[in-house]
Amino acid sequence: MVKETIIIAAVLFAALLLYVAAKPDIFRVCRTASIKAAPDRIFALISDFHNWDAWSPYEKMDPEMKRNLSGKSRGKGAVYEWESTGSKAGIGRMEIIESSPPSKIAIELDLVKPIESHCILEFILESKDAETDVTWAMHGTNPYIGKIMEIFYDRDSMIGRDFEEGLANLKAIAER
Repeated sequence: MVKETIIIAAVLFAALLLYVAAKPDIFRVCRTASIKAAPDRIFALISDFHNWDAWSPYEKMDPEMKRNLSGKSRGKGAVYEWESTGSKAGIGRMEIIESSPPSKIAIELDLVKPIESHCILEFILESKDAETDVTWAMHGTNPYIGKIMEIFYDRDSMIGRDFEEGLANLKAIAER
């Protein structure tokens, strides 16, 4: 009986490992909001890291977080580094790697803690009459450990919730 239980457990564990290995090697999280403001106004709020404390949900995670802005003041080459005194915001760095006013901003995001991760953030702004559709997306590689973690948490829901909050904050500021 013990031998059969061990064999069944081993087969189930192997099946789980195969299931995880079959998950996609890349991930993408994306949310969009319509904002009643010109793309230039919204672009200015995103392309200058000095403005992020007004709308980014990550800024509120740790009010005591150490921040360092360097490089250009905005646009390509602007750098934002942070180190959280708590564990929620972690330690990381963002650098704007592409800036195409007023339609696209791409940011290289490197997280050191709580979990090392490297990905790209994109903000796409599309003007539609008196509104601008703003899409906030994140994509990157999905290492094996990331695939295992997805069994226990839904990345799209967790990060997507933050993106929705950030876009709502951006909307409130841009529509004033």
